[in-house]
Amino acid sequence: MPSMVDTDAVVIGAGPVGLFQVFQLGLLGLKAHLIDVLPEVGGQCVALYPDKPIYDVPGVPLCTGRELAQLLLTQARPFLPLDPVSGGCAQIHLGQLVSQIQAEADGRFVVETEQGVRLRARAVFVAAGAGAFVPRTLNLPALDGAVNVHYHLEDATVASLSGQHVVISGGGDEALGAVLALAALPADRRPHALTLLHRRDQFQAEPELDAQVRSLLTSQQVSLVVGMPTDAVVQDGRVTALSVLGPDSVARDVRLDHLLVRQGMSPKLGPLSQWGLSLERKQVSVSAATFQSSTPGIYAVGDINTYPGKKRLLLCGFHEATLAAHAAAAALNPEAPQHLLYTTTSPLLHLRLGVHQGH
Repeated sequence: MPSMVDTDAVVIGAGPVGLFQVFQLGLLGLKAHLIDVLPEVGGQCVALYPDKPIYDVPGVPLCTGRELAQLLLTQARPFLPLDPVSGGCAQIHLGQLVSQIQAEADGRFVVETEQGVRLRARAVFVAAGAGAFVPRTLNLPALDGAVNVHYHLEDATVASLSGQHVVISGGGDEALGAVLALAALPADRRPHALTLLHRRDQFQAEPELDAQVRSLLTSQQVSLVVGMPTDAVVQDGRVTALSVLGPDSVARDVRLDHLLVRQGMSPKLGPLSQWGLSLERKQVSVSAATFQSSTPGIYAVGDINTYPGKKRLLLCGFHEATLAAHAAAAALNPEAPQHLLYTTTSPLLHLRLGVHQGH
């Protein structure tokens, strides 16, 4: 059984609202751990539109989804400190899907992930957006568990692709972006061959990406296979070929060393539906005053919640995270005076933020 880590709060979902929830809890003196199924922070903003412009964040006239995530992570950094040796943060758990939340007799909650993280918290904040964003797969059972099938282009994945024949499945921004990223690597780190696999010779990507990949196809730096994968050959836990049904209804084998599936993300409610929370149309019903769910001590903020007058906007999510943090602080420390402090003037908040008064 993995060891248990005690904390004040667990925030499920590392999107913009989840990051801001950590910040608000930190201002109130509550330590939080952050969990997300994706391999990086940013949630929907980074998974679906990392480079698209966002215009409606107060005080930020224009930023991309990735830039917004980094700004919010920087803001929350005083409460998510980096380890000077590893460079990571022990309070951030990425690539982790929460499997269950168990209430204990003393009012605390044990939060467990499928990957083995166990946290015991006094309060839980669900900031899961539209649900857990998981990669769209090829829906081929033969690929399940294959060690050379990848869904994210992380540094470790890129390193393993050097000198290999890589097949990239997809026709959207994610797939074409991956083609360009791998093709642009230095010669000693670049795959030996790149093949783009898509159901047709038309892409659903930004025109600039489309044009750049077309140029690589014309110069034969990248190959294109048109068709639908119908089966896979797997040997010793590794996929060695895909059977692809072409437009001429003929199946052909496409051999490969690594398969990178970049067909976008889809939200799934997943285990959340089994946590005993009151749901309305796959959203968590909450009080509009505290954003507490039907289970005392569990709060829901952002797109995952619903209440009369709900608007699914980032601005509303930030507002909800603020009120939820204050409600939780009052519930967890009922004897403490609930003074409203301001980051502009409060020495206590300056101390928590690690800044000098007047800066």
